Amino acid sequence: MSVILAMIRKELTHVFRDRIMTMQILLAPVLQLLLFSHVATFEVREVRMAVVDHDRSPASGRLVEGFLASGLFRSAGAVSDVSADRALLDRRATMVLRVPAGFERDLRRRGAAPVQIVLNAEDGAAAGVIRGHAGRVLERFARAEEASLGLAASAGGAALRPAALEIRSRARFNEEGRYVAFMSVGILALLMTLVGTLVTAQNLAREKELGTIEQLNATPVTRGQFIAGKLLPFWLLGLVEFCAGLVIIRFVLGVELVGAVPLAIVGAAVYLVCALGLGLLISTAVDTQQQAMFIVFFVMMIFLFMGGLFTPVSSMPRWAQLVAEANPIKHFIALLRGVLLRGAGPADVARELLVLTAMAAGALGLAVARYRKTVA
Repeated sequence: MSVILAMIRKELTHVFRDRIMTMQILLAPVLQLLLFSHVATFEVREVRMAVVDHDRSPASGRLVEGFLASGLFRSAGAVSDVSADRALLDRRATMVLRVPAGFERDLRRRGAAPVQIVLNAEDGAAAGVIRGHAGRVLERFARAEEASLGLAASAGGAALRPAALEIRSRARFNEEGRYVAFMSVGILALLMTLVGTLVTAQNLAREKELGTIEQLNATPVTRGQFIAGKLLPFWLLGLVEFCAGLVIIRFVLGVELVGAVPLAIVGAAVYLVCALGLGLLISTAVDTQQQAMFIVFFVMMIFLFMGGLFTPVSSMPRWAQLVAEANPIKHFIALLRGVLLRGAGPADVARELLVLTAMAAGALGLAVARYRKTVA
């Protein structure tokens, strides 16, 4: 144990002497978490709305005001039918609200008044969000008109007719719909993977470049002591980084962590073993730090797009879902979001913990076997 502690002290001394590595491990993830949590988002904060109003009645005016009062929609001005498509094409408008002539008359006489909404669906995810917001505005407008006209909104929000059914919905776990809550936890998992894997791979590759690894192999230090002394410092630094990230998410980004934080830390401790084992495995296959960096970024691209960070795994093709099951970051993100955002307990995330434990044992065992084969 004294040998391992000496190795840990040596590694920490090297880390904190190297300003670039210190920033890479401690400062860079903090800045990236603060930045990416705000910019890597599908949240829609402003929609430029052009209006084609052929009715020009008090009712159509109230409808337009309802959209503007929501706080999401901003007026891009009144346009004609001819210029509406041009406004979408040159991005002066993201949505066109078209109110036909006779809107108020039909609303009062027949209880049916069509309204057309045209969206720029170039970004399908954003268009879906805008469509949902527009539907809620139309629903509120219909209820307001119902108070004076005895009418209610249809389910599609395109016409008004006598009410038959009132639907009430409630969003759980993220009632405000803040996308930063969803993204910040996933980005923290991604940054831990990147730093843990890249730093470990580069650290051992640097030993090869400098030739110091041969000197270490000539000492009485066993392979187990060598690997433990190499990985434990970065495992501890990774846990410190994870806890710092949780503090930032809670107090800087304002995300309420509803679950048991100690359970999330346990999951992070297991996952870090997997990430560090992967970095060690990569280091056994390369001779330089540059090679290690290229391989890590290649692996990270697969982890990123097949881990459920941006796209739900359930939305991927069946073959991709099967491949994603072998992606450790997929299980870690699911564990963190379950515990921190939904309040899941140990029984709810037992599967993720077991899978991560098996992956950690497999990655570390394979790396140790590979290291013995190539270095001995």
